Amino acid sequence: MKWGVIATGGIAQAVTADMLKVEGVTVLAVSSRDVTKARAFADRFGIERAYGDYRELLADPDVEVVYVATPHGQHHEVTLAALDAGKHVLCEKAFALSVADAEEMVERARSKDLFLMEAMWTRFNPLVRKAHDAVRNGEIGEVRLIRADFGFRHAFSDGDRLWAKEAGGGATLDLGVYPVALAHQFLGVPAHVHAHGSLAPTGVDADAGILLAYDNGAHALLSCSLVAGTGARAEIIGTEGRIELVDPMFNPTAVVINGVEHAIEDEGYAHQIRAVEESIAAGLTQNPSITWDNTLEVMRTLEEALRQIGVSYTTVR
Repeated sequence: MKWGVIATGGIAQAVTADMLKVEGVTVLAVSSRDVTKARAFADRFGIERAYGDYRELLADPDVEVVYVATPHGQHHEVTLAALDAGKHVLCEKAFALSVADAEEMVERARSKDLFLMEAMWTRFNPLVRKAHDAVRNGEIGEVRLIRADFGFRHAFSDGDRLWAKEAGGGATLDLGVYPVALAHQFLGVPAHVHAHGSLAPTGVDADAGILLAYDNGAHALLSCSLVAGTGARAEIIGTEGRIELVDPMFNPTAVVINGVEHAIEDEGYAHQIRAVEESIAAGLTQNPSITWDNTLEVMRTLEEALRQIGVSYTTVR
């Protein structure tokens, strides 16, 4: 398919580099608010068309699917515009600033009969899938505990995307989405959410500890931080064994299942891009590995955790 990339930041560069490794994928266009950046991005990756406004890219009749790589605060606006333009969409995580925004995005895709997926690339990592199969096959018994962390030190600056509220900054939306999504994948929707954290001067969360509790007594102990280097490891512990997703847990190249290590070469975002292509080719509007319900369930947990910490993005847009 012919792709358009909206935004030219670090994540757009990393994903585009991996897109170009996938057979059959053509990255046809890129857009940025600064057309000079768009042209530089296009030159770097051999992209034919560069636009100074995402609306110009969406008006390009040859673009079939867009990758939305803007800051979180723009996901809602850009995704709705892309769907209205008849484009399939892969939208970065966290999917939106609120559950209400995410629901509107999903309903728009449903009404337009177009493919829409949150870019939760972890779900497509072969080792994460191997861990999921091990749990499903009973290799570690009943899952009772998940521990997952993702944190690093990032100097505070009120103009930095990670600290800016209007951009959807903060530890939970940018980093915590990974541990929360992992817990949802292996334990499902929690019965209770308990969260504690600290706020930055800009009103976003600097760090957070999240406890997800389940009716059967199982629980997930999760953390994310922009002020402490916690690393990015995860453990899935059952009644008969355990699984460790080696750092980085969101894209592991090694997983240890009951003491046995399994490893792969890092293919980055390529698995995710193939999944999008295959889904659209099959006429699907959702991918079964990360459905709209999956995305909305995680968004509800994130929003509740942020509410308890004292963060709301309802006034951002």
